[in-house]
Amino acid sequence: MKQILIIEDDPYIAELQKDYFLLHDFGVDVCHEGREGAEKALGGSYDLIILDLQLPGMDGFEICRMIRGELDVPILIVSAKKEDIDKIRGFGLGADDFVTKPFSPNELVARAKAHLARYERFTSGQKAASTDRIDIRELSIHKSSHRVFVHGKEVSLTVKEFEVLLFMASNPNRVFNKDELFERIWGLESNGDIATVTVHISRIREKIEADPSNPQFIETVWGAGYRFTI
Repeated sequence: MKQILIIEDDPYIAELQKDYFLLHDFGVDVCHEGREGAEKALGGSYDLIILDLQLPGMDGFEICRMIRGELDVPILIVSAKKEDIDKIRGFGLGADDFVTKPFSPNELVARAKAHLARYERFTSGQKAASTDRIDIRELSIHKSSHRVFVHGKEVSLTVKEFEVLLFMASNPNRVFNKDELFERIWGLESNGDIATVTVHISRIREKIEADPSNPQFIETVWGAGYRFTI
C-alpha cells in the first residue's frame, strides 16, 4: 500500500483529500501545521507528499525546499495561489505538479497515481546493463540506477529532471517545443502549466553544463524549443 502525507491547514479540504485517497486504497496521514508537516515528511516513509502553500508555522515553499533537499519522492502542491510566479517558484524548488484550488478530487488522485507510476518506472532499474548507459562526451547517464555523472563526478537530479534529461538524450539533435516536452514527461492533462519545462531545463543546465549560460548539451532553439546536441 502506498503511503501519502497530506499537509493542509483547512480541515475540510484535508479530509476530502484523505477520503478520496482512502477510497483508492492509499494509506494517508494528515498534518495541519507547516513545521509539524515538514518533520513528519522527513521522518516518515512516504511515497508521495500533497502540500499546501499557505500554512501556519512554515509555508509550503520552505517545506518543499526542505523535503527536496533530503528526499526524492513526488511532491504535489495543491494551493489557492494561481499566479505563474508561484507555480514557477514551486517547480523551481522541486515540486512535481501544481494543482490549483478548487480542484477535482478524482483528478488529484489520478495525478498522484501518474506521478507514482513514473517514479517507480525510473527507479526500478529493469533494463539490461548493455543498454543501460548513455555516454556523451563528459556526460554519463545511467538509466536503471537513475544516476548522472559529469567528468566522473555524480550530480544529483530530481526524478523529473532525470526524466527530462534522459528523454532528450535518448532523442538527440531533435527539437522539442515546451508543449511536446510537457506532454511527453508529465503526460497529464493540464491548464497549460508549461512553465515547469523552462524551470527544469534551467536546473538541469546548472547541474550538467560547465557554463549554463552557454549550454553545450541542451541548447535553446529560439522560437522552436530545445535540442539535445551530441
